Amino acid sequence: MKRQTTLKDVAKAAGVHVSTASRALDPKNRHLITPEAVQRILDVSQQLGYRHNAAAAALRTARSRMIGVVVPDIANPIFPPIIRGIEDSLAQIGYLAIIGNTDNDPVREKSLALKLQERGVDGFILASVELQDDTVAKLAEDGIPIVTVNRRSSNENVSSVVHDDDEGIRRVLTHLASLGHRRIANIAGPQRLSTGADRYAAFERHRKALGLAEEVDLVTFAKGYTESEGERCVEELLVRRQDFSAIVCANDRLAIGAIESLARRGIKCPQGHFDYRLQRYADGRSPETAPDDDPDRTIQHRVPSRRAVDEDDRQRRG
Repeated sequence: MKRQTTLKDVAKAAGVHVSTASRALDPKNRHLITPEAVQRILDVSQQLGYRHNAAAAALRTARSRMIGVVVPDIANPIFPPIIRGIEDSLAQIGYLAIIGNTDNDPVREKSLALKLQERGVDGFILASVELQDDTVAKLAEDGIPIVTVNRRSSNENVSSVVHDDDEGIRRVLTHLASLGHRRIANIAGPQRLSTGADRYAAFERHRKALGLAEEVDLVTFAKGYTESEGERCVEELLVRRQDFSAIVCANDRLAIGAIESLARRGIKCPQGHFDYRLQRYADGRSPETAPDDDPDRTIQHRVPSRRAVDEDDRQRRG
């Protein structure tokens, strides 16, 4: 059986020290030597069929070059673009993302985090956190670099990369008010999650500032970000017999459920003239860029995956 080519073999063939060969083969450190030397070493490594031994490097450096990325629902359309952005950004610095899905189960989140920690990941990017999150508290206590994305934790020692929920909801309500709506209902997200709590708080603040109707019965709370909860919540609003002409939904999936429930009742949302206007707060087109016939215009928000990776990298560097 052919002997596996080692880093020493590459260094000897390229006429450089082993440490120089190591830097050249590491995307994160190759800037420390000249481009000509880097290219020569890369050419030699390819000719010899060298393959980096990640396990050996991890033992030597106590770093796995792997980051645990945990999301609450991989089927939710918001998360694949976030994951891709994280993977692309990590690849640029020689790291690999290990993806885990919790199905919105805190017990599963805790189990996933423990397994990834046991496998030696260098840090975590978490999109699954709740405001009060035991898993985040334990990882922070253990000194593991953590960044939360899309959602934040109430733990002030944990960095978060999130969009501006307050500004987004302000834009939603301002847009609806400009269309003449004064009585606007709200299907708020789960209050145990920062996205639910922050968007609801923003809704209350800005509907008051805009002089919109403030009845308590115009608000209902979803237990989760699902289509079925959107259906349940809109039914609850209708049963209350409150007079409203628009609904703000905390995310796309709640909006989809609400639209389906309204459609079953024969309620237009909207079509030509409207019975109800439905506005969702989620990834997509803004009111300014959506076409006039778009039935449910969307406020755009993009989570900057690169910022999450940069913050995680900063923590790992100390």
